Amino acid sequence: MAEFRDMRARSTWVPGIGEARAYQPGWWTRDLTAGLVLTGLLAPAGMAYAAAAGLPPVNGLYASIIPLFVYALFGPSRIMVLGPDSALTPLIAAAVLPALTTDPAQAVAIAGMLAVMAGVMCVCAGIARFGFLAELLSAPVRYGYLHGIAITIIVGQTATLCGFSVSGESLLGQLRQLWHGLADGLFTGWAFAVGGVCLATILILRAISRRLPATLVAVVLGIVVSLAAGLAAKGVPMVGDLPRGLPTPAWPHLDWSTTRTLVGAALGVAFVSFADTSVLSRTMAIRRREQVDTNQELVALGLANLATGLFHGFPISSSSSRTPVAESAGARTQLTGVVAAVAMIAIATAAPSTFRHMPRATLAAIVLAAAVSLIDIPVMVHLYTVRRSEFVLAISAMLAVAVLGPVTGAVVAVVLSILNFLRQSWKPYTAELVRVDGLKGYHDRARHPEGHVIPGLLLYRFDAPLFFANCRFFADDLNRRIATQDEPVRCVIVTAEPITDVDATAAETLRDLLADLTARTIELRFAELKGTVHERVDRYRVFAGEMPDHTARTTGEAVKAYLRTYGVVWVDWEDRKNRRTGDDGLGGSSSVDDVR
Repeated sequence: MAEFRDMRARSTWVPGIGEARAYQPGWWTRDLTAGLVLTGLLAPAGMAYAAAAGLPPVNGLYASIIPLFVYALFGPSRIMVLGPDSALTPLIAAAVLPALTTDPAQAVAIAGMLAVMAGVMCVCAGIARFGFLAELLSAPVRYGYLHGIAITIIVGQTATLCGFSVSGESLLGQLRQLWHGLADGLFTGWAFAVGGVCLATILILRAISRRLPATLVAVVLGIVVSLAAGLAAKGVPMVGDLPRGLPTPAWPHLDWSTTRTLVGAALGVAFVSFADTSVLSRTMAIRRREQVDTNQELVALGLANLATGLFHGFPISSSSSRTPVAESAGARTQLTGVVAAVAMIAIATAAPSTFRHMPRATLAAIVLAAAVSLIDIPVMVHLYTVRRSEFVLAISAMLAVAVLGPVTGAVVAVVLSILNFLRQSWKPYTAELVRVDGLKGYHDRARHPEGHVIPGLLLYRFDAPLFFANCRFFADDLNRRIATQDEPVRCVIVTAEPITDVDATAAETLRDLLADLTARTIELRFAELKGTVHERVDRYRVFAGEMPDHTARTTGEAVKAYLRTYGVVWVDWEDRKNRRTGDDGLGGSSSVDDVR
């Protein structure tokens, strides 16, 4: 039994063990085919993202190989593909920017340390079960952030497409350098032509079908054009030969002062990479009717980043473009990624000259195509149409990335998500409830102005937890509604089902509100108050002791109690219906279920 529990624990934390045990021989052909198809996309894309970040292309190859092995062991998703990603490219470029012109080797070490630090953060967060933190990046803010990243990448890679490079961290800095480069005559027509053809090829093939190997076709096309036109002799920058084999794992050598400056960037990388990975993992799990543990996903992502940093790579994430390719190619398990990794090792070991004649403009075209895919105009239009406040959030996140840079922009994006949550909780939706002829239960008076108000009673609903930021609004809004009633209010019933918590500040506010209402001979009661919240209110001693006399299980029971206590004679549609059917309903409903 102990051995069984140990095996089960290993399968939980190392899902690859369970995958190996359950592997079916019939899957081998599909995983092998999908892995080979994936290789044609992973190798050039990884090198392209490395070049976009200001690193040697070979480091992109390392960052594409190592995560596939690690995630195959520790990743909970059966076909997720990890590797360099466009959303992280500007964050990496911003971190390595200071070292690019002085010491390229240190730039590689900085990128590796960034991956190690982000990996350690993810592993610690996963062990501490902080997977829920991915939800802090709301969808509108994530859309805005990705659009800002896309615009920044497009401007930077447009320069590469033109035959030169820019190194500004922010969009404005890149635009300025792009303008000066064009004005200084750095434009190379051949580079622009081959890069433009490759970009058009990728976009057209993707428009036809996502299953077509668009990136591989563009790579082959770029190499063929380069050889046919002799572009190397015309001054078009080439990728060149790759170092043979894989590097020996080593700790990135950086002094403490440099390492310390990377903490903020590493935190941004960890948060953005996990947010993207979490969304894609859940999406794939739903489509494949599987379940994934977000905390295990966080640990696997962290271990993959940690290992990548030790093998001269840079931060990686999930890939929303390569994972669907693996799926459409028939991948069944993580063996697909292992096959692709082995194939790339074979390229690095046996054929390092494969990309000797590939123009860097082709790599720029690959990154530009990825950046274009991040732009989703229909989503932004939908946000503008449905909810302007969320559209403003998206635009604000986009401008934060464009103006402040990707690292600061990532922090601003998280802060915007949190502030939006606080804004919605600070002033939540509130309603006065009324009875409507022909409808069971109680309904919002703003949506049903024809509804009937029970004489002397205010039914009030507050759609949020009561805490320090909104409790004053709760009291003010309730008093405002009392003051605007057509006749004097004798009792207020708070329909409290949406109130999921009450903190100390809210308890003090409730105590003051109760004293104020009592002085005005207005009674305060609650309906549908959750048991845990009821107990908390009692512990805070909002009332003079426990308050069973002030609460009711349902709104209907609370209304009946009010009518009996105050001797109010009131007949509504439900009463009339009950009398016609012979049921002696009291106080506005024939049963508790009818009212609810």
